Amino acid sequence: MALRLDKYLTELGAGTRSEVKKQIKAGLVTVNGAVAKKPEQKVDETGDEVCLRGERLRYTAFEYYLFHKPAGCVSATQDNMHRTVMDYLSDTARGDLFPVGRLDLDTEGLLLITNDGALAHALLSPSRHVAKTYYARVQGVVDETDVNFFKNGVDIGEEKPARPADLVILGCKEDVSEITLTITEGKFHQVRRMMASRGMTVAYLERRQEGALTLGNLPRGCVRELNAREIRELEESAGLAE
Repeated sequence: MALRLDKYLTELGAGTRSEVKKQIKAGLVTVNGAVAKKPEQKVDETGDEVCLRGERLRYTAFEYYLFHKPAGCVSATQDNMHRTVMDYLSDTARGDLFPVGRLDLDTEGLLLITNDGALAHALLSPSRHVAKTYYARVQGVVDETDVNFFKNGVDIGEEKPARPADLVILGCKEDVSEITLTITEGKFHQVRRMMASRGMTVAYLERRQEGALTLGNLPRGCVRELNAREIRELEESAGLAE
């Protein structure tokens, strides 16, 4: 498939559309050894050799990143008040990346960033029931009654109750409980609303797993690229594996 040269460069993170046009005009871009002269020039992203300042650019159709979202960061590509997840990627990140789904401003943890729309749609589709596991500190004493209650689904004030969820009690000290909760939906403020249905308030929330992808020991605020195995397993979780 042929792309406009300026679009090609923008997608690979060489700059904004106006910035890459200036680079082309300055003679900094070559295509198959010849200096490019027009931003609308067509290039084959798999066959042509495109260089910027003498360095060859490698094009891949899709990229996948695991981000450990910190509190105070919004799950968006642009925001006028807060840092976005995209602000934590390098300045050379391609321009078509986006976060898959969202975590609340104060919620931390795993967030997938990609430009693979099909995978994003599958992971977010309610019909796929992709599991998501959260760690939470809760004001209140969580006991086996709550565990069994969540196994049958929870009324959170919508037309349909939330689907059955797997609640695991990690410990309790001075009326503060530590739990993990695995859900297969992505309703607005779902974990907080589920705990509120039991008269409890979530003081801290962190997503640790989505499908087969786990947060692991990635430090807060850091990003890393997924490997081939992780991508394949994530596709399997979303029901996209062949």
